Amino acid sequence: MFVQNLERAQRAMEDFLAALDVDVEALGMEKTPERVARMFGFLFDGLGRDTKEIWGETYASGSDGLVAVRRIPFYSICEHHLVPFFGEVSLVYLPQEGRVAGFSKFTELVRCLAHRPQLQERLTRQIAEAIAEDLGARGVLVSLSAQQLCMMMRGELAHGARTMTTYQTGLFREEEALLAQAYHLIGGENA
Repeated sequence: MFVQNLERAQRAMEDFLAALDVDVEALGMEKTPERVARMFGFLFDGLGRDTKEIWGETYASGSDGLVAVRRIPFYSICEHHLVPFFGEVSLVYLPQEGRVAGFSKFTELVRCLAHRPQLQERLTRQIAEAIAEDLGARGVLVSLSAQQLCMMMRGELAHGARTMTTYQTGLFREEEALLAQAYHLIGGENA
């Protein structure tokens, strides 16, 4: 993965590790600052990327029904402690006049938005809003389930705890029956 200023990021990582008394000259640690700089370059490669570029061609489906994509895996980095959180995204959208996008584009959207310093709540909202705005969807429901390593590695050490967030737009905010149908499609309940 391309890092715009790899040398600067590498020096910063060396300084950071040295401030914590980590010996970067020790056997096996010599290349750690460069590896970490490259890794974070990859983990943050969604920064500055416009989601409108993801979709490519859309298709007339001839259908006015709901479309669900379930259990899209993701990982992201929490902006508070720079440790991972990971899980699955499920989504339902109501296309505008039957115009749909390829299913793989939703995986790419989730990856793009997850590859930024994030908060789970913001990521959930950003996915829903991108589908609504970029595709003109008449309604979107996004449900995100994640494990937060900051909860598991510090504090109360809440191993296995999962956090759930949802966000809906458009007709799913206005029509309770439609929202219930959307929740049913992703295997959840209307909370």
